Amino acid sequence: MIAILDYGMGNLYSIKNAFEKVGANAKIVTDSKGLEDADGVVIPGVGAFDSAMKKIAPLKEDLTDIVKSGKPYMGICLGMQVLFDESEEGKTQGLGIIPGKVVRLPEKVLVPQIGWNELKIKKHTSLLEGISEGDFFYFVHSYYCMPKDEPVICATVEYGTEVTAIVAEDNVCGLQFHPEKSGPKGLLILENFAGSVKC
Repeated sequence: MIAILDYGMGNLYSIKNAFEKVGANAKIVTDSKGLEDADGVVIPGVGAFDSAMKKIAPLKEDLTDIVKSGKPYMGICLGMQVLFDESEEGKTQGLGIIPGKVVRLPEKVLVPQIGWNELKIKKHTSLLEGISEGDFFYFVHSYYCMPKDEPVICATVEYGTEVTAIVAEDNVCGLQFHPEKSGPKGLLILENFAGSVKC
């Protein structure tokens, strides 16, 4: 079972429905027990970094334990950003699972970025099976992630600067875009993630 964490800030049901479309067993959970019973975990998110971390804080240890256990773990949009150490959007510390920080998009572009953008693949992983250079995905964000270690970056997009679109390291991955709103290619990424979950 893939647990989708409900902490009050995410497109929960659209993500759950997207997983079900690709044949995955997904369940919305709200507590440590739900996370403990999961074979894989997804942290969605729409909103502000500090607000998200305040709500996630009681589960920080559980989420860290899941990462250490080797269970597949995916952060989507704000859920990706909270994987990092800190954000310019607020003062609260992130989960610190991926070293680095979250910064605001450049002033020279329209913020937030809302719409489709073309993927540039930097590193192939199982998550990108069937995904090609130039495929388009749907973004809604004002901030983006800057990993300390460049090898974790799997794909970027261009939006006034090179924006990290996908990170992956061991069992952890993050997507800055919304796969549940990105058509067949977005569903394929969710299917690839589901394929890594040992139920």
